[in-house]
Amino acid sequence: MRIVVKVGTSTIAHSTGRLNIRQVEKLCKVLSDLKNAGHEVILVSSGAIGMGVGKLSLNGRPKDMPGKQAAAAVGQCELMYTYDKLFTEYNHVVAQILLTGDDLDHADRKQNFQNTLYRLLELGALPIINENDTVATQEIAVGDNDSLGAIVAACCQADLLVLLSDIDGLYTANPKDNPDARLIPLVEELTPEIFALAGDKGSELATGGMMTKLHAAQIATEQGVSMVISNGAVPEHLYDIVEGKPVGTKFIGRKRI
Repeated sequence: MRIVVKVGTSTIAHSTGRLNIRQVEKLCKVLSDLKNAGHEVILVSSGAIGMGVGKLSLNGRPKDMPGKQAAAAVGQCELMYTYDKLFTEYNHVVAQILLTGDDLDHADRKQNFQNTLYRLLELGALPIINENDTVATQEIAVGDNDSLGAIVAACCQADLLVLLSDIDGLYTANPKDNPDARLIPLVEELTPEIFALAGDKGSELATGGMMTKLHAAQIATEQGVSMVISNGAVPEHLYDIVEGKPVGTKFIGRKRI
């Protein structure tokens, strides 16, 4: 099975912006084990700007574009150093791919990305993908890695996209505000009523929220890729998700022609 796993800033970083070492170690262990079981794994990782905020000891996420780009430049090094170190412990080779919207909008550049991605998978590497926040000003302003994860999953014809977040899935209401909110385990069609359930983004260091996840679900499912939203605090849930067990909220991909 070819699996794209997207991990958000809120999952791999503390509110200070510093790396959540315990969480990242658990995530890398589970992903390594899935690769050992014969699955192809692609990781789409947020966190560059958040890591940079912590590394530079800033008081919070920069508001100006050069500040965000500088934080991303510092944070991306920290992020990849950590992933390389942890995956190497399990004898897996990682590769970094940084993308912008332009890379995916232009046919030639998109094809080059796909060629590289497929070759890395053939070589047994674990691609780690992020937006190139240091140069893509528009991506920092409006981009999100939920959508990037969906685009990557569609580009490589993945069997499954998993968005690891700070929430268990899609609820009938915001569970942080409403104790009667119920988890929706399965979404077969993205209707206006489903989109109406989306709230605002939750973390100060993040750029996404439930709306971006539903947008990602739309991109993925239209290309025949099923998607699951699950709580990144428990990476071990990935085992159950891959086995088809009910975890979080699953969005059913359309059948490929």
